[in-house]
Amino acid sequence: MFKSLSTSLIARGILAVAVGVIALAWPSVTVLALVILFASYAFIAAGLQAARAFSSRTAGPVIGHLLLGLADLSAGVIALAWPGPTALVLVLIVGVWAIIAGLVEFSAAFSAAFASGEPAGTRAMLILGGLATIAFGVVLCARPGIGAITLALLFGLFNLIAGTWMLVQGTELRRTGKTLHPVRPAQPETTPA
Repeated sequence: MFKSLSTSLIARGILAVAVGVIALAWPSVTVLALVILFASYAFIAAGLQAARAFSSRTAGPVIGHLLLGLADLSAGVIALAWPGPTALVLVLIVGVWAIIAGLVEFSAAFSAAFASGEPAGTRAMLILGGLATIAFGVVLCARPGIGAITLALLFGLFNLIAGTWMLVQGTELRRTGKTLHPVRPAQPETTPA
């Protein structure tokens, strides 16, 4: 279980960092290019969430990952269905997506982390990640007139931070998973008769 979760976090982290670097390197990106970039990210994130959902052994995380995957998929489809939206509509789509994703991540952190006995540090990082995503969405929805270039910069910065966090968590989880060894019951010694 540790390996698939850590691999998923590392893959999502690499994807988010790459998207963040691209968005920051070309802030004058057009609205159409930003729509395609966002939709690609949302589709890949939805696929990774679905993979995580179907690799889970319990129902709670499955529902959370499926809901997050559906939110990602819906945001990507909406963005591609109307490729010529104004910057205002794009900002609102991304803002609503971030709020929904953050709420699902926040609630999944509470339900799954407390139920599975995760360490307090891991719970805190999951909760902070959800809160940061919600805050990003609220800022975008509160100031929708910021424009596509500012959105590209905010989106890039957000993805760099979120991607770095996912890479650190995935690496830490992988390291923790490698140091855990299953406890085997002691074998009774047999004496020759």
